Amino acid sequence: MGLFRFIFSKTFLIQLVLAVIVLIIISFLTMQWLDYSTNQDQRIEVPDLAKMNLDNVEDQLAEMDLKYEVLDSANFNPDFPRYSVIDQVPAPGKFVKEDRKIYLTLNPSGYRKIEVPNNLIRKTRRQVEPTLRSLGFEIGEVSYKPDIAEDAVLELRNKGRLIEPGDKLMKTSVIDLVLGDGSGRYRETEEDTLDVESETESEIDEF
Repeated sequence: MGLFRFIFSKTFLIQLVLAVIVLIIISFLTMQWLDYSTNQDQRIEVPDLAKMNLDNVEDQLAEMDLKYEVLDSANFNPDFPRYSVIDQVPAPGKFVKEDRKIYLTLNPSGYRKIEVPNNLIRKTRRQVEPTLRSLGFEIGEVSYKPDIAEDAVLELRNKGRLIEPGDKLMKTSVIDLVLGDGSGRYRETEEDTLDVESETESEIDEF
């Protein structure tokens, strides 16, 4: 009965109330400390950095107490200036805390160079065009030369220059095709021309 009387005594009730008050105060102070230490009330809106160069990015983020890190360069995008931001994480409009890093992807200086396959000569136009387009090239002018095979690729040219095996061109470069016309005659080579000229000169000398 002594314990029962103590539980319902005035002294015990006062101690219980004091303990509850102390617990509430400790909880309140703990929450305040957590809010302060984790910056729960601090919300910085991430700006839109698209098309900005790194100098401007650094200035703007420094004013907002934010940092940045460049992840990598992506494939060249002609809609964005060279070396400008084309993607960012977190996205614009998101809210972050102070000192948060913004991860950036930059636009490279231009299209990368791609090696032109050296096994396209004598293949048909229907085979060559899809191959070149899949590599990122564009098909330009199509011309014909006398040759036994119709629509067979005899030459590849870029800006008038003959493309040699192993040549590399910038992606989106225009490649002109020289095809056989199927006339039943082989194309005249430089050696054939020299032989004809030599025979002609010999005939003139004999005359």
